[in-house]
Amino acid sequence: MTDFTNDTAIPRKRASHAPMREYYVYFAVIFIATLPLAVLTWTLTAARQLALPSQGPVKSAWSQAQIITPRIFSA
Repeated sequence: MTDFTNDTAIPRKRASHAPMREYYVYFAVIFIATLPLAVLTWTLTAARQLALPSQGPVKSAWSQAQIITPRIFSA
């Protein structure tokens, strides 16, 4: 018969926030990568239509990063 009364289990440490940090790093890299293309697209759209688009280039790049980053982590 096994004696489990003296089980000295090592207390677990709290899980680090590495996955969240990794998400933010990927988000930042994707945001920085999409920003020049968003600026170019915004400029060309403004020049063609002679009016400013509804979304600015930063908001457009931000939304693209919000779409792309979760797809990387769900794969």
